Parts: sequence; C-alpha cells; structure tokens
Amino acid sequence: MPALPAFTDLDPAPRILLGPGPSMIPPRVLRALATPATGHLDPDFLAILDDVRHLLQFVFQTQNELTLAVPGTGTAGMEAVLSNLIEPGDQVLACSAGYFGERLALMAERHGAQVDRLQREWGQVFETEVIQQAVQRKPYRLVTLVHAETSTGAWQPEIHAIAEAVHKAGAMLVLDVVTSLGGLPVRIDAWDIDAAYGASQKCLSAPSGLAPVTLGARARQAIARRRTPPSVFYLDLESLQRYWVEPHAYHHTSPIQTVYGLREALRLVYEEGLEARFERHQRLAQSLWHGLESLGLEMLVPEAVRLPTLTTPRLPPGTDDAEVRRRLRQEFNLEIAGGFGALAGKVWRIGLMGHSCRPENVALLLAALRTILNPSAD
Repeated sequence: MPALPAFTDLDPAPRILLGPGPSMIPPRVLRALATPATGHLDPDFLAILDDVRHLLQFVFQTQNELTLAVPGTGTAGMEAVLSNLIEPGDQVLACSAGYFGERLALMAERHGAQVDRLQREWGQVFETEVIQQAVQRKPYRLVTLVHAETSTGAWQPEIHAIAEAVHKAGAMLVLDVVTSLGGLPVRIDAWDIDAAYGASQKCLSAPSGLAPVTLGARARQAIARRRTPPSVFYLDLESLQRYWVEPHAYHHTSPIQTVYGLREALRLVYEEGLEARFERHQRLAQSLWHGLESLGLEMLVPEAVRLPTLTTPRLPPGTDDAEVRRRLRQEFNLEIAGGFGALAGKVWRIGLMGHSCRPENVALLLAALRTILNPSAD
C-alpha cells in the first residue's frame, strides 16, 4: 500500500455563498451542530424531533400530521413523495419548465408511472387554464409542479387555483418548494396541497442532508389504498411517521447532529416571523435586481414571476462565464453559480436565501461585479 500524504486540518475557504444552495449557515446553527449526540431513541432526542415537526408545520403553514424531515437532500424528499404516491401504471402529468420539473418527470417514470409532460420554455410559468385543460384529458393520479424553479429563477403563481383544478379532475398535486420554503409564502393548507417537499440547506439555512416533507389527507388515503408497499423501504413515509411520533417505532438511525442544526435553523425562522422573513427576501432581491440592471444586465425572468430567492441575470455578450465566477471566488470570496441544461453559459444563478440574504452581501456582490465587468468605471 503506498504511503498516505500528510492530512492537515480542515480549512476550506469561508465563502460568501450566493449561489442556488447551500446558503450560509448562521452561527447559532453551527453551535447547535456541536451539541453532544444522544441515541436516536433517547427520550431527549425524540422530544427534539417533536420540536422539529411542529416548527416544520409552522414553516409549511399546515396542520398535516405527517410532516417530518426525510434523511437526505431535497432529491430524497422528491423521491420519497413520488415513491409513496406512485404505483406502476399510474398516470402522471409533469409540468416541466426547467431542470427540476423535468427531474420529477424522469423520477416518476423510474417508479413505473405513465408520464405526460406539459412543457414550457425554461424561465416561463404555467397558466392555470392550461393545466386545467391538460388534467381533463386523462384520469391522472398525480400532477407535479415546481413552485420555485432553481434552474431558472421563475416563481409559479396561482398555486391555489391550480390545486383546485387538479382536484376537480380527481388528481393530487405534488409541489416542489425546495427553493421557496422559508423564503417566500408556502401555504400548504390554504392552497390545499396534497404533498410537498423542500430542502434544509436553502432558505432555511440549515446543513444539507434533511428534506422537509408534508402530506395531506388525500395523499395519506392514497398510500393506505396502495396494492403494494412503497418500493423504497428507507423512504416509506408512513413508517417514517411512526418513528417521528409516539410511540416512536424504530425505522433508521437518525442523523442526530443534522437534526440539531435543522431545529435551530427553524427556531431562527420562527423568531424572525414568516412575514418579516418574506419581506426581507423580497426587499433585498429588489435591491439586487436594480443593481444588476444598473450594470446593464438583463433578467431572464419577468419581475411578476421572478423568484426573490434565486435571480438569473443573462450574461453580457462576450462574457467568459467561468472566468467571472473564478474571479468572484478568488478575489472577493464570493460564490455564485452558472446556468445549466438549456441555460448553460447563458445566465448566472444568484441566490439570496436565508442567512445569505443580507444587505452587505448584496452590496459586495454588486461592487465585485462592477469591478470585473466594468473595470474602466473604477
């Protein structure tokens, strides 16, 4: 066996994270991560799970009993919802206007669904009437929709009206809220959403590795009527629910410290208040938009449906995407992301999520871009 190199202490650069996720982790959450571990069935830890469940109900704005955090990233939440609600042969309508709308379609196909795609160009959103007409063509079991499309920066409006149309057609609505939960309104009960999932590392500013999930009555009844158990044991939501609530039947070894971090991050959301948090994200996003436009950058998404949590300016003609992002990292310690899929090399993705959504970060990014893009102006 060859000799191993010397391994030094961990020392990654303390980046200012302004990409599509993860967001920056607040100091209080970092301190919570250092809390000593307990057993995953210790009464003290089970009480912490109960805290997390109630705080997630607050953030989701729901009374759904099945509200918990699936171990894994947002993709695990997506997989959990689809694997529990789909049986082979089910008809699914996937509304796809970006990478994650298409991922829902591909994942549903892997679970044996017959998937029809309702498509829009990347950066566009869906009119309620279009979805209403589409769901009347077949007896769909599920309709999948992305509330906040991370690949494009578009925010889907009229969710309540879309849910109403889907239910009138006899289907259920699955909503991806990965880049909206904790950053803009997500009203599960008021909108009558059947199932939704998010991610811990975006607007909640917790460590990655947990995916908040909530299921309403229709979804739970659908699971109870399944002909076979969900295909993925680890993501069986009813079994996970029995671990999260009394009498707490064993299901898996919970990621203890990650749960600690999520609890503290959710407590910060609760202390700030949802409306104040939404206002902060909207106000600073508008400041960012105005600043980017003053630099001559055009936004991909119209303001009426533009995400406050994820902005996608088009690259100026002749701009070297990778070089600009390299200089932002090396000279200003800032991270933003490029586009991918249909938008690769065409946009930047700038995230203002949770703890990253701060006025000093907006000011620094705009100053850094001004220096890089317009050096003669300095």
